[in-house]
Amino acid sequence: MAQVIPIRRGTPVASHPASAADRCQAITAIGRQCRNREATGFCRMHRPPAPSERIGPFEALQIQQILEILRRRIVGDYQVDEFGFDPELTEKLLLPLVRPLYEHYWRTQWLGLENVPSRGAALLVGNHAGTLPFDALVVKFGILDRHPARRHLRLLAADLTFRMPFVGPLARKMGNTLACDDDALRLLSAGELVGVFPEGYKGLGKGWRNRYRLQRFGRGGFVQIALRAGVPLVPVAIVGSEEIYPMVANAKPLARLGGLPYFPITPTFPWLGPLGLVPLPSKWVVEFGQPIPTVEFGAGAWQDAMLVFDLTDRVRDTIQEMLLQNRMVRGSAFL
Repeated sequence: MAQVIPIRRGTPVASHPASAADRCQAITAIGRQCRNREATGFCRMHRPPAPSERIGPFEALQIQQILEILRRRIVGDYQVDEFGFDPELTEKLLLPLVRPLYEHYWRTQWLGLENVPSRGAALLVGNHAGTLPFDALVVKFGILDRHPARRHLRLLAADLTFRMPFVGPLARKMGNTLACDDDALRLLSAGELVGVFPEGYKGLGKGWRNRYRLQRFGRGGFVQIALRAGVPLVPVAIVGSEEIYPMVANAKPLARLGGLPYFPITPTFPWLGPLGLVPLPSKWVVEFGQPIPTVEFGAGAWQDAMLVFDLTDRVRDTIQEMLLQNRMVRGSAFL
């Protein structure tokens, strides 16, 4: 006959504490080893995520997303706005391609991003230099990547951009549009960030001797647009683009032959052939200045020639001052 052994209530059942080898190896916030039992190293709470699958140096998921984007564009299963802007292509495909340029190759330092509005319209006005418009790409994708609101900057570009094969359609898909009053006002009235470079080709092709010396800002058309739309002007100073293609001469006969505003001669182009098109790894500093409000001037202020002239000079002088200051702060252009 079995013997019944009574168990006293309130008497704890003895247990053997887990040894350090049988416990989770994670260290808690108070600096102690986790007490959960786990013989394989980490408990469920502290187990690190499994490494993602890779295809060469790229994550497999990223490659799959890119292939899916391309597939839907081949069959026409995607959306664009009235200007041809394709935000998904810009964010998922183009941004990962451009990010290594400004982040690692040009080691860009960003200043004053808080001066770019998180919502609502604004007109960003920047200096333009570097022979090829890489500065526009850096500013556009830098705002998309670094700004807390991840906003798209809609750039105003010259008509030559849209006449070029491949470049023109790609510029449209990135959200750029023709530099004309109607398009700019439509974008601003829709609450978009719009970017403009008043120096135009005079800035891009001004040559090495005139580096960081702003060219004429036209007749102040960008100020008139801001006044008509009642949006703030945000000065943008870009240091670093001047050194990527040091333009020592302009072959004007070749420029006329090709219908181009200039034909650059640099220390590497055209002497090194296609290798001469590789930009130099200068250090960049991009600063966004304090917004200049325009709504206080009233609806008809854009017709006041003196006001337009004064605001144009104010924006230009602000950018020039930021350029000189940040160039000194940066130090060496390449180290």
